[in-house]
Amino acid sequence: MTGGVAPPARPRALDWVAGVVLFVALPIAVAWQGGMGTSAPAEAPASDDWIKHAPSPPPKVDPLVVREVSPDDARAMNAAMPFSTGPNPAARPFRFTGGTEDRDRAIACLAAAQYYEAGDDPVGQKAVAQVVLNRVRHPAFPKSVCGVVFQGSERTTGCQFTFTCDGALARTPSPEAWDRARTLATRMLGGLVDRKVGYATHYHTDWVVPYWNTSLDKITEVHTHLFYRWQGWWGTPPAFRRSLPGVEPRVPMIARLSPVHEKGGDDAVTIDPAAPPSAVEAIAHAPIRFVAGANASSLMAGLHVIATSPADDAFIVTVSPGIATKAYRDVATLVCSGRPACRVMAWPDGPGVPTGFPIEPGLLSGMIFSYMHDMENGLQRMLWNCTLLPQPDNRMCMRERIPMGSLLPGRKPIAADAAKPELIQRAANISGDNAISDSAPPSILRRNAPASGITRSAK
Repeated sequence: MTGGVAPPARPRALDWVAGVVLFVALPIAVAWQGGMGTSAPAEAPASDDWIKHAPSPPPKVDPLVVREVSPDDARAMNAAMPFSTGPNPAARPFRFTGGTEDRDRAIACLAAAQYYEAGDDPVGQKAVAQVVLNRVRHPAFPKSVCGVVFQGSERTTGCQFTFTCDGALARTPSPEAWDRARTLATRMLGGLVDRKVGYATHYHTDWVVPYWNTSLDKITEVHTHLFYRWQGWWGTPPAFRRSLPGVEPRVPMIARLSPVHEKGGDDAVTIDPAAPPSAVEAIAHAPIRFVAGANASSLMAGLHVIATSPADDAFIVTVSPGIATKAYRDVATLVCSGRPACRVMAWPDGPGVPTGFPIEPGLLSGMIFSYMHDMENGLQRMLWNCTLLPQPDNRMCMRERIPMGSLLPGRKPIAADAAKPELIQRAANISGDNAISDSAPPSILRRNAPASGITRSAK
C-alpha cells in the first residue's frame, strides 16, 4: 500500500468484461485473421450444422461444357475477362487427421491429380493440390481427397478432373516424377499452402473457355492456367470449414501407382454413386409439349415462340409483362419438354425482340430470362436479367459484361449502343460475327476440349 490508503476494489463487472475480451473476443479475432491468410491453423467445427444456417444453399457444381472456339480466340476471350479486384486471402493450412492407411490413400490421390493435371512441374502441381484441398473443405464437394479428385470419374463427360476420364491414367509417370509428386502431396496434407491460389475451387487452361467461367470470380493465374472461386459468401473463408472424417476410399484405377488402392475389403467404395433422376432428365424424358410452328399460347397464356433454331433446340420467346418469376420456369419446362438439350431466351412483349438466330448483340439487354439444359452432362441453368427483374440471390443474375467480340482483332465491330455496361451477356461466341454465346443453341457447345494442347480443368 502507498500512503496508507487501500486501492478501491475493482467492480466485478470489469472482471467479466476482461474475461470476455480475453477468452471470447481475442480467439475470434485470431480465428478471423487466420481465415484471411495467416499461417495460424484453425480447427474445423465438430459438426456441419452451420451449413443449415448459411445465407444460401451450397452452389451447384456444373459439369464441364466448353465453348466451341479456337485456342487463339479462347485466349483472347479469357484475357478480356478481368481479374477480381476483391481480396484474395490465402487458404488455411490443411492438416490431414486420418489414420496411416487413409493418409497413404489421400497422398496417392492428391499426387495423381498433381502429376496428371500439371505434369512434372512443382509450381503447377502445388496450385492443383490447393484447389483439391479447398474443395475437400467446401460443402459443395465430396468430403475426402480421393472423393474430390475422382468425382464423376465413372462418366466420360462428368468427371471433375479431366485426367480421371480421358484415358490419361494409361500413362505411367517415371519413378522419380512420382516420388516428387508424392513428396509434395505429403507436404500439402501436412499444412503447406499455395497462397497465390487462395480459395480457388476451379481452374482451366487459357486456350479453352468453360461455360461456367463467367459465373465465378477469376482471381489468379499460374502459367497458362486461370483460377476461380465462387462468387458471394460461398467463396469466402468461412465457407471452407466443413468437418472432415479423415476417411479415404479405395480407388482401384490407381492401384498400379499405389498398392493401398488395390481392390478388396469393405472400403472399396464407389466414388460417385449413381444419383437419382435429375430435374434435367425429368424434363428431357417427358413428352414433347411444343412443336416448331405451333401456337405456343395454347400451352400458356401470353407465351409466343418467335423463332426456333435449325436444330430445334433453341427458342426465342416472348411473354406477357408482369408474370411471376415461377412462370418463367414453367415457360422453360413447356418449351423444352422432351428435348435432351434445349435453350430458351425470353423477352417481354414489345419492341426490341429478336426475330431469329443469331441474335443481334444490341437486343440482348432486353432479354429478361435465359434457360439451358443438357441431359448428357446434367447441366441446367436458369438466369434472370436482374436489372429488369431483380432476384434475391445474385447467382441467379445474368452477368453484365461488355461484348468480348468487340475486343477481338479481326472481328466485326459491335455498335456503340451495344457496348454499354448494362448489356447482359456472358461472352461473345466468336465462331461467327455478332453471334453471342448466351444466345446460341446448345449445338454450338461441345463437351470435350480440343485434342491439341493441354485440356486439364477442374470443372
